[in-house]
Amino acid sequence: MAEVWREWGGVIVASLVALPVVALTVAVLAGVRRRRGMPPRVAWWRSAAEVGMVAGTLPWVWMILTPKDAPRRVHLTPFRDIAVQLTDPSTLVVQIGGNLLVFAALGFFAPIRWPVLAGAGRVFAFGAAASILVELAQYVLDLGRVSSVDDVLVNAVGATVACILSRRWWREAADRMICVC
Repeated sequence: MAEVWREWGGVIVASLVALPVVALTVAVLAGVRRRRGMPPRVAWWRSAAEVGMVAGTLPWVWMILTPKDAPRRVHLTPFRDIAVQLTDPSTLVVQIGGNLLVFAALGFFAPIRWPVLAGAGRVFAFGAAASILVELAQYVLDLGRVSSVDDVLVNAVGATVACILSRRWWREAADRMICVC
């Protein structure tokens, strides 16, 4: 766990320090929207969803795109990395747990903001597409990381689980059409 802290502690601390800025940003955006005539509830939901997507995803993408002193590698065989990670509990928690969280905020808030994305299948596809872009960036930028199809799958599953957890709110948003672009 000390290695995880050494590697990612700065990102974690920066994310925690940013929380007041995130809250302030939601409040300012909601206030601007309310002054422009948007109903208060809609203004708050839209603002929270937009800021939540960015603030909840950006630290994880920062971690993923942090260069390492290693050769870049590509793993295209599905479930290969997952099988290896299942043999080591510490790797399992860090790798699988971390990959489940990468696009969780996106999966949680996107269907609230854009009802067209409401539904597990759509969010899975959206999360997979976002993950493919990140994995391609890792490879193209030669960051010394592994670009893996398993990362794409686990990232997309994390977005989907978060989507399901937010169902109450995106159903409400879709029913009231409060989040139409």
